[in-house]
Amino acid sequence: MCGIVGYIGQQDSKEILLRGLEKLEYRGYDSAGIAVLNEDGVHVFKEKGRIADLRQTVDLNVQAPLGIGHTRWATHGVPSRTNAHPHQSASGRFTLVHNGVIENYALLQRDHLQNVQFQSETDTEVVVQLVEKFVNDGFEAEEAFRKTLTLLKGSYAIALVDAEDPEVIYVAKNKSPLLVGLGDGFNVVASDAMAMLQVTNQYVELMDQEMVIVKRNAITIKKLDGQEVARSPYTAQLDASDIEKGTYPHYMLKEIDEQPFVMRRIIQKYQDASGALTIDKDIVNAVLEADRLYIIACGTSYHAGLVGKQLLEKWANIPVEVHIASEFSYNMPLLSKKPLFIYISQSGETADSRAVLVQTKKLGYKALTITNVPGSTLSREADYTLLLHAGPEIAVASTKAYTAQIAVLAILATVAAKAKGIALDFSLVKELGIIANVMEMLCDAKEEMEQIAREYLETTRNCFFIGRASDFYVGLEGALKLKEISYIQAEGFAGGELKHGTIALIEEGTPVVALATQEHVNLSIRGNVKEVVARGANPCIISMRGLETDEDRYVIPAVHPMLTPLVAVVPLQLIAYYAALHRGCDVDKPRNLAKSVTVE
Repeated sequence: MCGIVGYIGQQDSKEILLRGLEKLEYRGYDSAGIAVLNEDGVHVFKEKGRIADLRQTVDLNVQAPLGIGHTRWATHGVPSRTNAHPHQSASGRFTLVHNGVIENYALLQRDHLQNVQFQSETDTEVVVQLVEKFVNDGFEAEEAFRKTLTLLKGSYAIALVDAEDPEVIYVAKNKSPLLVGLGDGFNVVASDAMAMLQVTNQYVELMDQEMVIVKRNAITIKKLDGQEVARSPYTAQLDASDIEKGTYPHYMLKEIDEQPFVMRRIIQKYQDASGALTIDKDIVNAVLEADRLYIIACGTSYHAGLVGKQLLEKWANIPVEVHIASEFSYNMPLLSKKPLFIYISQSGETADSRAVLVQTKKLGYKALTITNVPGSTLSREADYTLLLHAGPEIAVASTKAYTAQIAVLAILATVAAKAKGIALDFSLVKELGIIANVMEMLCDAKEEMEQIAREYLETTRNCFFIGRASDFYVGLEGALKLKEISYIQAEGFAGGELKHGTIALIEEGTPVVALATQEHVNLSIRGNVKEVVARGANPCIISMRGLETDEDRYVIPAVHPMLTPLVAVVPLQLIAYYAALHRGCDVDKPRNLAKSVTVE
């Protein structure tokens, strides 16, 4: 669930809300809605599809100085007008929008709302129905809202309006971002400051488990125990380039947080009208006609290619080689008879990769570029292009482009398998949707990732990452993220390779990050952890739900075993970010590095 806006003031709220939602479209969504309140009551307009579709449903004759709005990506319940936000209580008195996931919604429904007829399939509706239930029990609206919040488990950013009180918007947050913007005679609510920069640049940041009483001329912040909190606003000083960063302190952190939205956007972009995944037939034919695929890439894109190799080979039964572009260019191996070259590059301008493309074109071989930038050199000069649809990636350390590359390679593997008549026993659309939800949960765990960075990396000179199978590839990426922005000497290794030389570098207290997301090698990697611990290492085990043990430092919610690299990398990105931050490094612009490497 992706975006919230709210307005209370003197002007008509409809256009302010709609324009705010349009500013949040980049996040990815499948439905949207607004609710406005005037003397005639609450008027709800919502629609499946784009904001442009929503605009067509809004009654322009309704004038209302208070309203809330939302863009939704389906989690609980299919994309539909019914499941779109805002949601209303049984009597229609309370109307609510919500970002996040209420983990205990089913228990709350069972224990408190057995006699309520639900209108949607969402977890969100439980919240608004609970508020009305407690009001019916005798609580005032504010107290009913607070009592409801104390029962919720999970993440939420909430804006609630009461049809019987047109002077207030009730707001609360936990693990999902939410801001209150201050104006002259009005106030606003937004999950991202960009949404409401049209009307104000003065914002108050909300902390977890806080609620706010938002009126047109004042706001009151309270903890859930009722204690009031004083907090000064800050000025969002954004120019044309900064608007992309919003109120984030660094592009890298923003781009880490955007990964769930990117997953959802990729699903949308690669679906046909029936909802099936689709790729241009010429590209699919080129893949099927090749006797071997050669993935050419550098750095992070190379690591994505290693994961893509497994997907293409195991799902589509197509042999794949992955090569570092700078090596391939000067040391071309013996090629198969009908190769197809796949160039992976965020910028599409990577000079090392282009050098290989120039050579293979001279040899008459077909090329496919997977890039984030349409019209880039690699895109223009290749025969085919698949776009990442990740949006601008500004930070030098790539994050969302990496996961987008893996997702697009997964789609390519799935579509190729189908074209070959290979039946896969899962829906990639569904699995990527689960991935997006898990990514959101991981992005919400920033405090824990920051603590891990402090605990393991605050004073260290070096760090090792180990894993087996696809975890090895993720470890390579985790090490690259750490070294390039924090300047800690970090290396990734296949777990079994440590004892063939590198274990000599293990000293007392050496941090070793071990990934354990693959069942078939779980015992093996845990044996490798014991080997380094015996030499004095300080292990940080990151495992997958179902494989965890008591000694693990962090457990990731379970996803499809072949897609674990998409989620296992998120904690490593955040750990690297906080390690660099606490060392005083320039996170977005690390020394000696450039975003687009246009020289060999």
